[in-house]
Amino acid sequence: MRHGETAWSLSGQHTSHTDLPLTPHGEAEAQALGTLLAGVAFAHVFTSPRRRARRTAELAGHADAIVEPDLAEWDYGDYEGRRSTEIHAQRPHWDIYVDGCPGGESPDQITARADRLIARWRALPGRVAVFSHGHFGRVLTVRWIGLPLVAAKHFGLNTASCGILDYDPGHLAARIVQWNRTAAPLGSPG
Repeated sequence: MRHGETAWSLSGQHTSHTDLPLTPHGEAEAQALGTLLAGVAFAHVFTSPRRRARRTAELAGHADAIVEPDLAEWDYGDYEGRRSTEIHAQRPHWDIYVDGCPGGESPDQITARADRLIARWRALPGRVAVFSHGHFGRVLTVRWIGLPLVAAKHFGLNTASCGILDYDPGHLAARIVQWNRTAAPLGSPG
């Protein structure tokens, strides 16, 4: 699950360490996400340490989620608080999945972090729920299905959305069962 809307997710500013709260709309999105998750039993629930993800987990009915530092958003370093359009004005061909962020995480570092989490979660029994962020959620998804990091740019991820990833032992395949599902109507802000 991606966290609900913040002021910077609405404005398109890269947000990793800046610990913003959810907007009122983001809180409503998180509550609606709880409706989507109602009735689904999770054996393990983890959340990013960032306030926006923890609050989304809480409002979605998982106040007891375990804080997992590795679920934090991509460290944007010098690009924290900047919009992609501003970055592209200085570096027209910049691609986070290829270039990373100066002063922040590299593609190799973010891939290693995602792979480390996936290895741990695959060893856990039962359903696992995670509350994280836009870029890192995309990274987790492509690494789950064994794609190279650069493929993550092709996966949109709305605020307060959920995806279902599983492993089909009969076909020995990691799969995306559902992607970018929200309780909000299409075209809603966020």
